[in-house]
This record gives sequence, C-alpha cells and structure tokens, in this order.
Amino acid sequence: MAVNRARGEAALFIDGQERRLCLTLGALAELETALKAPGLDALAVRLRTLSAIDLVLVLGALLRGGGEPDADRLSVRATDPAAIANAIADCFASLA
Repeated sequence: MAVNRARGEAALFIDGQERRLCLTLGALAELETALKAPGLDALAVRLRTLSAIDLVLVLGALLRGGGEPDADRLSVRATDPAAIANAIADCFASLA
C-alpha cells in the first residue's frame, strides 16, 4: 500500500492486513474530544503522555481517518506496540 506522508498517512499491519492511518481534520477533532484537549496546542501537550487506552483511541481515530469504518472491531492484540506507536508518530510528522 502506498501512503502519502505529506497528507499524514501511514500504514500498519493489523489482523494480518495492511491498514491505512490518516491524520484528518475529523481525526483531530475526534482526538480533541476523546482526550479532553481544548484545542490543538492542548492536544499536542496531551499526546506526549499517552496511556495504553489513549493509544487505542488515537489508533482508532487515525484508522477511521484512513477510511476504516470498522476500526473499533479490529483486533490489535497481536500488533507490535512499537509498530503502532511508530505509525501514529508517522501520521503526526506531517504537522512538523
């Protein structure tokens, strides 16, 4: 799967299939709400100290941004946590 890093996209294998993550405006809005961050600056601070539950919320928002409507039904148990963190970081690298 080709990803466009300039658009905030990354790829991650989940359930044996490559999935697209994408940092969209909708994903950012979802994260602001889920992480109780009143704006992008607060969200940036909040993202520096993610719990495992937060990581799942972020992953779900980015998967939905990448066109995965059933993101909450995917099993990420067998997915390497470091690979998840790297894919999320790749999505946010486009903001830098």
